[in-house]
Amino acid sequence: MKQITILIPAYNEEEVLHQLYQRLNTVADNVKKYSFEFLFVNDGSKDNTLNILKELRKHDRRISYVDLSRNFGKEIAMIAGFDYATGDAVVIIDADLQDPPELIPEMIYYWEQGYDDIYAKRRNRAGETWLKKWTANKFYGILQKTTKIEIQENTGDFRLLDRRCVNALREMRESQRYTKGMFSWIGFNKKEILFDRDPRAAGESKWNYFKLFDLAIEGLTSFTTAPLRISAFFGFTISFAAFIYMMWIIIKTLMWDEPVSGYPSLMTVILFLGGIQLLSLGVIGEYLGRIFNETKNRPLYYVNVYNDEKVRSWVETNV
Repeated sequence: MKQITILIPAYNEEEVLHQLYQRLNTVADNVKKYSFEFLFVNDGSKDNTLNILKELRKHDRRISYVDLSRNFGKEIAMIAGFDYATGDAVVIIDADLQDPPELIPEMIYYWEQGYDDIYAKRRNRAGETWLKKWTANKFYGILQKTTKIEIQENTGDFRLLDRRCVNALREMRESQRYTKGMFSWIGFNKKEILFDRDPRAAGESKWNYFKLFDLAIEGLTSFTTAPLRISAFFGFTISFAAFIYMMWIIIKTLMWDEPVSGYPSLMTVILFLGGIQLLSLGVIGEYLGRIFNETKNRPLYYVNVYNDEKVRSWVETNV
């Protein structure tokens, strides 16, 4: 009997874990052809999340959990889950129940048809503000226009991955990760299914606009060098315009003896050019910072406890 691992990154999700478990349990009981593993990755939660997982595991041995040594972020929590997942396929789902577990049997059906990556695309984004929807739409539009790979729009991490997709993602060990782009980058046979996203079942979202902006920067700098090219284009354009303007000033002065404008125009030009230079340096700095972080070659995460047993010396390269 093949096994399916349901991977759930969790950070301060004590209010929803019991409800999530009940719905996952119902789905698993209705799918008789497969065995299931419920793999929770506790991403340094400060509430009662870990204790609840330990209690659930006492009553259901299908539950496994990886307790990370601190909060590493969802992207790292997912790669930790890939490292510890034992199933022939892995379903990634958020703990907040915005992604309905009842969609998993449909994913399994398409997996049986030969698809490797069955991803759920949102028809709507219930519980999200118009600003978040608008910025998400614009981000995906910009990313799609600047990258050479097709990025699925309005899709999150909710998907079923065949074991060969999981193994491919495990080989990608960069520390600054944009997993949504990695899903597209690895390729394989993909299938889209549509669903209506629900509001959070309980608790509050861990994503604020600052974190979303940071994730957007990760996405842009991970999968395209377009910002660097845009900076070079701005530099060339401004230099050319400055040369034309300089020639115009010289011609006016020599031919018509027109006085050159003084302090206001000079300050305007200096501030404008200074702003463009700082913007370009910032773009270069983003890429340079990524190089700096990757060259450290640090382990992606450390594990404190795996299934009730302390991990004394265990880094990602030993998994």
